[in-house]
Amino acid sequence: MKSIVKTANAPAPIGPYNQAIKAGNFLYISGQIAIDPQTNDLVLDSISSETQLVLNNLKAILNEADYDFSNVVKTTIFLKDMALFAEVNEIYSSYFTTDFPARETVAVAGLPKGVNVEISVIAYKS
Repeated sequence: MKSIVKTANAPAPIGPYNQAIKAGNFLYISGQIAIDPQTNDLVLDSISSETQLVLNNLKAILNEADYDFSNVVKTTIFLKDMALFAEVNEIYSSYFTTDFPARETVAVAGLPKGVNVEISVIAYKS
């Protein structure tokens, strides 16, 4: 059985998708970008602030489903420029501190709304 997970504490979808889908013990969270859920504005001041907002949006969705970062088993990071990797990884590592999830980081030609980073996650809870 699957159920839709949504929260006002993360940006509303900007297309025909949901913030997350819970299927059994798995939670699949759609890629998040740096949209402030309170104002609906993009936050592109720096790659650090952008990444932090992306991870906070993911955290809000995880929390809505009663999961947290310790339940994340897989992340995918999309970067506009691989030169941003070190700064993104520094912020990322403050959210994942032990039992790190599997991950790939991919450089892409473009991301929604011209952002620099997008992150999606899969979480599991037994």
